[in-house]
Amino acid sequence: MRILIADDHDLVREMMAAYLERDCGMKVVQSSSYDDAMAEIARSGPFELVLLDYRMPGMRGLDGLRDALKASGGNPVALISGSADKSVAEEALAAGAAGFLPKTMSARSMTNAVRFMTMGETFVPVDFMTAKEVENPALAHLTPREKQVLEGIKKGQSNKEIALDHDIQEVTVKLHVKTLCRKMGAKNRTQAAMMARDQEMV
Repeated sequence: MRILIADDHDLVREMMAAYLERDCGMKVVQSSSYDDAMAEIARSGPFELVLLDYRMPGMRGLDGLRDALKASGGNPVALISGSADKSVAEEALAAGAAGFLPKTMSARSMTNAVRFMTMGETFVPVDFMTAKEVENPALAHLTPREKQVLEGIKKGQSNKEIALDHDIQEVTVKLHVKTLCRKMGAKNRTQAAMMARDQEMV
């Protein structure tokens, strides 16, 4: 079984591919942008399932989803996202998506969801769809320095590199990372970066 994962966040994409290949025995093809994914579908498709990051370069939101559905010849296409809300998930399902996978899902849940969708079913986490929506407090409460640190995290910089860029101590950067993660409700710097990118916070 062959599936395509398209996500510009290398760590997330590679981890998902590793779990699916190890636990599900699937052949996973990876793309880092929407245009690359569409080219891959044209070149070596169709795939049994295509997973598209909602906000990767070139995606154009649900317009990208609709075009991918046409290109996939009826095979399932689903969205993955770090912080898109349930309204996006609902619109995606209405547009024909096979499912919606939050990047906060556990590896086991993600592999089970992929199996489910490859069997022709629709998947979206019940807890995600029924959770009360709360505006991310970081939109209003990040300090200017925390926004600078978050921008560095988005770029994939280390604490040391961020410190050098802004002429501050590395230990100060580490403190800012801890504080901004708490304000954003992020589990770690990787999730904070995904949330910032998806919500275009900085």
